[in-house]
Amino acid sequence: MSYWDLVAPYWDEVRTDDTAETFSSRLALMPTVSQHLFTTHWTQSEVQNGGLGQFFGNSTGILAPEAVTGFRELGMLETSAELARAMRVYGEPYPRDWSARESITLPLEIEDRFSELLETEVGGFWEAADRFAMKNS
Repeated sequence: MSYWDLVAPYWDEVRTDDTAETFSSRLALMPTVSQHLFTTHWTQSEVQNGGLGQFFGNSTGILAPEAVTGFRELGMLETSAELARAMRVYGEPYPRDWSARESITLPLEIEDRFSELLETEVGGFWEAADRFAMKNS
């Protein structure tokens, strides 16, 4: 089983460009395991495409708090902590609205460290996600 098997059924159900309330209510309809995989998948996908700055600068940044939890549940504790560190750059409470994040630039060391952890911690995201899916399906 691939982690994607637990994400695909919900892929079109949850939109990152919705309001925070709508996003949260739709995400809550998914099984918890799928929530963790959905949010971490989106995060790694954005980072692989254009970096952590792209993730936060796009609507996908709405799911950062849930992705912190998701990475922790996948056993990627340092990745989770580094994402939480990056979120603090945007202020507390973390702004779910992308327009509040779009003009803020992350320090390069956070960008680099997160990308490195995403690919290496506990075998990297894909191995951790598949392992988590197998264990929890």
